[in-house]
Amino acid sequence: MPEGLSATDTDKLQSVIVNARNIRRGETLFRIGDTFDALYAIRSGSLKTVVTSANGRDQVMGLHLGGDALGLEGFENGHHACRAVALEDSSVCVVPLSAFERACRETIAIQRRLLQLLSREVVRKSTQTVILGTLRADERVAALLLDISSRLTRRGYAGNEFNLRFTRDDMGSFLGITLETVSRTLSRFQAKGLLRTDGKLIHILDFDGLRAV
Repeated sequence: MPEGLSATDTDKLQSVIVNARNIRRGETLFRIGDTFDALYAIRSGSLKTVVTSANGRDQVMGLHLGGDALGLEGFENGHHACRAVALEDSSVCVVPLSAFERACRETIAIQRRLLQLLSREVVRKSTQTVILGTLRADERVAALLLDISSRLTRRGYAGNEFNLRFTRDDMGSFLGITLETVSRTLSRFQAKGLLRTDGKLIHILDFDGLRAV
């Protein structure tokens, strides 16, 4: 969340963080309907956000990595609209909403950062709609891998090799395709020399080829 803030503004934001909360793999950070009383910033690890459809099935809505903010959807009506679940042992900073709102009133840069985060969520949702509505299955998988790579690179991590904490089932749910289609697509990408997989480890070998899928 401090991305783009000055050292002074970052210190102000740090001052409203209550603590760092550790959550184990599979544990829930917040649930649908919970009161929106805090924002969360992922220090380490990764989480997925999930909603439950009318037929009772879980639908994965997003993958959130270190540095991402969580809980922004609660601004709409004061309650969380999704469930956030840890994909691995993770740590998040807890920022009480009342303290964050006070910091926003006092510091224009923090206000601007919040607007950037909200704007990023709008863009992410729009991109996901395009992916689900217009792209073939192989294009969807390629787009997800390239997005994760880009996000990791922006945070200073290696973008060509990473652990994909999403299960194949989660990927299918997020992309609107079956688990079997995800597995077949990754196998085809590997056969074409676009990437190499080793369990959850993804090593991208040909970025241009992956973009051209």
